[in-house]
Amino acid sequence: MSDFFYLLMGTIALRPYVFAFLTVYIIAAAAHLGWRRALLFIPIGYSIAWISEFSSIHWGFPYGDYYYITDTIHRELWVLGVPFMDSLSYVFLSYCSYSMALFLLSPVLFARKNVFILETHRLRRSWQTLVLASFLFVFLDIIIDPVALQGYRWFLGQIYGYRHQGLYFGIPMSNFAGWLVVGFAMVAALQRLDRYEILAPQNPSRFQNIPGISLLGPILYVSVLIFNLLVTFWIGERLLGTVGSLLLFFPALLVFFFTLYKQEHITAGDIERHSTEFPHSRVKAPLP
Repeated sequence: MSDFFYLLMGTIALRPYVFAFLTVYIIAAAAHLGWRRALLFIPIGYSIAWISEFSSIHWGFPYGDYYYITDTIHRELWVLGVPFMDSLSYVFLSYCSYSMALFLLSPVLFARKNVFILETHRLRRSWQTLVLASFLFVFLDIIIDPVALQGYRWFLGQIYGYRHQGLYFGIPMSNFAGWLVVGFAMVAALQRLDRYEILAPQNPSRFQNIPGISLLGPILYVSVLIFNLLVTFWIGERLLGTVGSLLLFFPALLVFFFTLYKQEHITAGDIERHSTEFPHSRVKAPLP
């Protein structure tokens, strides 16, 4: 037991950025989905991610034939050949992809120094949200994986590699296909949790008093992208960083103008549906 806590503390010390992102996830998901769902998704999401990684390093599915380098096995927590922090990161990556999908598909209201994403239960559980969130999950990996593969050049360290070099900066296409499959499974798990009314919050979250708290999930998504792009440029990978920046710039531009369009076309029905389905929501503002 003492070894477990030693390795767990070592993981936190070695990977503080993972736990910083995880903390943001807990706050965002608790305000969005409630504490029960936010906390329950951690072991569920972790388990899905760990199974996918364990399967891939042994049988090549779903990510392709890759392997982990166990140089830090005596310094941080590993679970049967898989770094604990790696599977854990899937939890906040999948949630922020789900949250970003809801932001893109929902009306967005800017009012009284606050921002409200006027989602509905139907949209939360829809196939459109499931598919979009899964592809947003893959987009994260398009930015993350090439720089993670060069972990020996920054504080991540070289923790994994592919037995056969891939087309996209060393990453095989099978990896992205795997992320799509796993993203689908993890977002579907989130949607399933949302269906259980017993897990719904009984009282308003204190976090809902924070202006713009509904944007914390999408902000987490963007923060992960920016963090990895900054690391990419920091290690001198200008081509990779430029490609990643261009891949991000054009969708971001579309999202910006589409959000302005949605704001201008909000109806009273959008506000009423959201406030009726989520009575703890602070949406009380009139149409601008």
